[in-house]
Amino acid sequence: MILSLVDEAVGSGARLSSACHELGLSVKTIQRWRKPGGGKDLRHGPRTVPANKLSVEERQEILKTVNSPEFRDLSPNQIVPRLADEEIYLASESTMYRLLREENQLRHREPSKPAKRKRPDEHEATGPNEVWSWDITYLRGPIRGSFYYLYMIEDVWSRKIVGWQIHEEESNELAACLFTETCAYLGLDPDGLVLHSDNGGPMKGSTMLATLQRLGVVASFSRPHVSDDNPYSEALFRTLKYRPGYPSEAFSSLEHAREWILSFVTWYNTAHRHSAIRFVTPDERHEGRDKAILAKRHRVYQLARENNPERWSGRTRNWDPVETVTLNPRRTNTEARGQNQAA
Repeated sequence: MILSLVDEAVGSGARLSSACHELGLSVKTIQRWRKPGGGKDLRHGPRTVPANKLSVEERQEILKTVNSPEFRDLSPNQIVPRLADEEIYLASESTMYRLLREENQLRHREPSKPAKRKRPDEHEATGPNEVWSWDITYLRGPIRGSFYYLYMIEDVWSRKIVGWQIHEEESNELAACLFTETCAYLGLDPDGLVLHSDNGGPMKGSTMLATLQRLGVVASFSRPHVSDDNPYSEALFRTLKYRPGYPSEAFSSLEHAREWILSFVTWYNTAHRHSAIRFVTPDERHEGRDKAILAKRHRVYQLARENNPERWSGRTRNWDPVETVTLNPRRTNTEARGQNQAA
C-alpha cells in the first residue's frame, strides 16, 4: 500500500524524497522494499553473546532489589547511591532503567504522580462575539513596587477590545463584574460564547466561574506556565506596552492610567490596521465593514496589474477576508514530527 501511494505521488509530480518524508520513511527504505523478495531485513544481528551480558541470576537479583519494600518507591537514580552506601554494586542506573523497561515496570515509582497537562481544546471563530480572550497585566504605579491591574477582554475573531477596567487589586469578583458589564454594554447574550484565559487566581475564582456557568459561557484555560496557549491577549499587551507614549517610568495615578488606556483602546479599535486581519481596523472587522474595504483594495490591485502587466509575475496581493480564526489549533502530525526532529 505504501509503495502504491509513493508511486501515485511521484506520478503526480512529487519528488520521491518529499513523498518519503511525509510518510516518515527514508528513500533507502523504499528502494529496499522494491528489491526482489519484498526487501526483507536481512540483518542477522550479533552472532556471539556479549561478554558483559548480565546472567539470568543477576537480572533476577536486580529486579528483586528494585522491587523490594525498601526501594520500590524510588527511581534507579536514588537506588544506586543508597546501595553504594551499603557497599553494594549491582548495576548502573542505565542498566536498571533498561531492565525495568524490558519488564514493563518503568512507571512513576513514587506515590505522587506528575500531573499531565493536555493542550487546550481548539475553538474556531467565524464571526464576532464567538470567542473572547482575556487577561490581566500589571501597570507600574507611582510608588516603587506598587501596581495597577488592567483587566482587558479581546474578541479573537475581530481583535477588538470589547471591555476593560483598571483596578488597584486582582479579584475574581472584579473580573466577573467586567464580563457581565461588557455583555450588558454590547447587548449580548453570552450563552455559548467561549471565554479563554490563563490559570491565574482571578480567572478560576469561584465567583468568576459561577458567573460564567450561570450565563452559559464555555470557560477555556491555558496550561500552567504556557503563555503560548493565550497568544491573543499576550500579543495585545505587547502592542500596548510598546506603543509610543507608554510611560517609560510609571503612571502617576489611577486616573492617569485610565486616561492613557482609554486613548490606547480608541486608537487600537478605530485606527490600528491589524496585520492578522488584512490590515483593517478591529472596529471595521467587528462591524462587517472590512469586506467592502478589502474588495476595494482588490480592485485597485487588479487595475494596477492591467495597467502594467509586465510588473506582475503571478497573482496580486491577497485581500480576501480572513473567514476563520482558530484559538489553540491542533498540531498536525507533520508539525509534531518536525518539532521532535528539531529537539
